[in-house]
Amino acid sequence: MARTRKKLELSKIRARNKARDNTTFLAGLRQINRQALNKTNRHANLREFKHIRAALAEGREYDEYELTWPTRLLRWLFALILIPICVVTTQTLWSQFSHETLQRGFWRTPEFWYFGLGAVIMLTCLMTGLCRRSLLYLYVLGHEYTHAMFVVFHFGWVFDFKASTKGGYIATNKSNLLISLSPYFVPSWSMATLAVYGLIGIFTTLPPYTDQILFFLIGSSWAFHIFWTLWMIPRDQPDLKENDTFFSLVIIYIANVLLLCGMLCISARSLTWHNFLASWWINAENFYRNCSEIITPMLQN
Repeated sequence: MARTRKKLELSKIRARNKARDNTTFLAGLRQINRQALNKTNRHANLREFKHIRAALAEGREYDEYELTWPTRLLRWLFALILIPICVVTTQTLWSQFSHETLQRGFWRTPEFWYFGLGAVIMLTCLMTGLCRRSLLYLYVLGHEYTHAMFVVFHFGWVFDFKASTKGGYIATNKSNLLISLSPYFVPSWSMATLAVYGLIGIFTTLPPYTDQILFFLIGSSWAFHIFWTLWMIPRDQPDLKENDTFFSLVIIYIANVLLLCGMLCISARSLTWHNFLASWWINAENFYRNCSEIITPMLQN
């Protein structure tokens, strides 16, 4: 009897494992390619354009933008000049907030409570890690979107845009101080909330309770902005190094304090811009007088 050769056939389980191995290998190649792109953080055909990046992990390699010593010295001097302004503005903000809250009853207003409730809920979610990955992606998206928005405001072009939980960047033909630092003092999602609210208000009459919703969303989005900004800054951001880190931090601080001053003047009905500026000027005079009393005897000796 003639023997017939048995056909070697893979079992269904073995075939499935083989397909999984092939898929894993291809996925590995794609992952290696993505890592290479993330490491360079740019595409080959966009190397001639300026890349503005957000770094989320320490130790990543980015292009260094070395400032010349004259430029660095001028920025340090300007930052030192701004420090007294930061001190006076912070003092004025705190004194006016305390006055409005304790003596004018600002803490009893719906604006205060809904804003504070939104901020507390958002900070609770962020501190406990609830939806942290999704919220991180939203921050990076808003961060790069703000870069792109300021590029357009300065009549530049955005040629590439990327946002992910591992970082992000834009490729553009224009960069300056405002473009680089804008995401650190512009709460992009708060601005988006105000824009949507304003557009809806143009086409329809909004019910009264939407004001409370607006303050809740502004509070949560502002807390979102502050939390992630403080989380991002210590992670060796290229945006800050490009403009000198010390100078950038001073600009970011004063810009965020001024934003808070504006929010206080808008939400506190009894506080006007004129009153706030008058209080700022009085605090500035007191600050100058106190500094003079300390420095003058030291110089005379």
